Amino acid sequence: MRDGTENGSSDVKTASKNKRGDLPEKGTGAISRALKALGGFFYRLFYVVLLVWETKPLILFAMVFMSVFNGVMPILSAFISASLINALVEGITGAGDGFGNVIGLLVLQFGYIILSNMVKKINQAINRTSNELVANHIKTKIIKKAKTLDLRDFDLPDFYSKLENANKEAGYRPLNSLASTFSMFSTIISIVSFIVIISAVSVWAPIIIIAISLPSAAVNFIYKKKDASFMRKNSKQRRQMDYYSQLIVNKDLVKEVRIYGLADLLIDKFSRTFRKYYTGLKKLVLQETFWHLGLSVISSVANCLIFLYIAQKTYYGELQLGDYSLYTGALNSISTGVATFISTTATIYEGALFIENLIAFMKEETTIVPSVDEPAQPSSGDHTIEFVNVSFRYPGTERFVIKNVSFKLSPGETCVLVGLNGAGKTTLIKLLTRLYDPTEGVILLDGRDIREYDVARLYSLFGIIFQDFGKYAFRVDENIAFGGISKGIVDADVRTSAEKSGASGFIEDLPKGYETPLMRLFEDDGIELSGGQWQKLSIARSFYGDADILILDEPTAALDPMAEQAVFDKFDSLSRDKLTIFVSHRLSSATSASKILVLESGMLVEEGTHTELMDKKGKYYTLFTTQAKRYMENGAAKETAGA
Repeated sequence: MRDGTENGSSDVKTASKNKRGDLPEKGTGAISRALKALGGFFYRLFYVVLLVWETKPLILFAMVFMSVFNGVMPILSAFISASLINALVEGITGAGDGFGNVIGLLVLQFGYIILSNMVKKINQAINRTSNELVANHIKTKIIKKAKTLDLRDFDLPDFYSKLENANKEAGYRPLNSLASTFSMFSTIISIVSFIVIISAVSVWAPIIIIAISLPSAAVNFIYKKKDASFMRKNSKQRRQMDYYSQLIVNKDLVKEVRIYGLADLLIDKFSRTFRKYYTGLKKLVLQETFWHLGLSVISSVANCLIFLYIAQKTYYGELQLGDYSLYTGALNSISTGVATFISTTATIYEGALFIENLIAFMKEETTIVPSVDEPAQPSSGDHTIEFVNVSFRYPGTERFVIKNVSFKLSPGETCVLVGLNGAGKTTLIKLLTRLYDPTEGVILLDGRDIREYDVARLYSLFGIIFQDFGKYAFRVDENIAFGGISKGIVDADVRTSAEKSGASGFIEDLPKGYETPLMRLFEDDGIELSGGQWQKLSIARSFYGDADILILDEPTAALDPMAEQAVFDKFDSLSRDKLTIFVSHRLSSATSASKILVLESGMLVEEGTHTELMDKKGKYYTLFTTQAKRYMENGAAKETAGA
């Protein structure tokens, strides 16, 4: 309320000043805003120049050359044409110096045409290759920036709007803006030169043409700004259209889309979103076109009157026929040049506005960084982990998904996290691995706040398989070696890891063994694995890294009970003396754990061994006995059916 009162009071004071005619302050404010906008424009333009320079300095030098060349050549062409016409007229009237003069001018004219065409073709080739280079440079900057961003950013719709806007413009906008800037300089050179030429006949003619072009310039700038604003505000609709269209062709979802008959629904949603998007876009285009049509009529009438004036002078002998060609051509060039200057400037302005999307994305800050100036380096070997009053809520939400959780894990312990879906088990893993920072409380690694460690070195301690583990369209050996990317592909280690996870059996049956490409996205001989096979491959990936702390978030969900038990037995023997954390819905895996943590609604409700928790007859007891009863009933039913 106090803020509203202050703002209202300020508005009243401003209004009273304006009533008294206190306009200088208002004018100063407008000038300040204009200067700020101009400063922002030049900053964005400089950012584009820097991007192109980073890509290849030669591109800038080529643009400067073309700017000067394109500015000077039209004037040279106009003079050659005018001189040729005058020479022909003089020849007809018998006042010329002979046909040799005409031949010389024709050679000059065709030389100009040949040179112009050659430079134009070379420029087109440079532009095509430069576009690819600049687009690649910017996309590389975007993905390198994305690599550094926090996982929390990927939970926010606003982040995807920035990413979509930045990616959308990366392919063409920067180089187009810079090319337009240099084109504007070319246009200025031509306009100034032709103004000097036409001034010999009329000083007012170029002034009139420039004056009637100013309203068109205003319309251009206004609607370029509206276009940029429209694109930013409707980023969500464009992403929705991309999403709906991709769902229909997504290889992992196409079966479900087909069986459930979802295609028509998705097409309808795509069409509805497009109509809403197109309605706003069409309105802007029609409004801008209406203004330009009206201004175009006014401009044409003014040009017609000036042409009439020059024609009259030529008719009465005040000007030669070649001069008529020169001066009317100059007027046309000034008129076209002014129009080009306005549209080019507007294009540069629009491009600069869109470049703001890229700048905004590149300015996204990373918060998962060491909290101290000199980060600690975690040691290899045994580790302790301790959660101290840890609470967490996801960005942009108010609900705590982890609430005041405290526990300690000692070296060599095997811990199993138990709880229903949504209890907070996976979120706890994300906090432990510092993909997120706690909202409250602290997590200690070897007695030290994990925020004080070097992030990359901290991540290297963990061998982790998430329940939504990655399926990569690479070879089998590459998929496994991703678990220890720093050491590359070591064939012996790849095979050992596959044997440990139980994946070696099916891998050796594949057409190319460990070199078999997976997924039919790029290669015709790509192989599609089953869910269980992918899961074994992901487990092999965790073995390959030889990490200090092993974390498995539902690693065996796609495996049958026998295969699951085999994996746990392998882990039990291979992870001795290592801190191991499991998340599993199958509670049989918890019976041999040295510690079980039971989560419910984000809170730690029980802690202990299997025997201790069964004796308590609390939450864990209820979950375990309910699951065991179901397995027994299912087994009995199968035996009865078999009998």
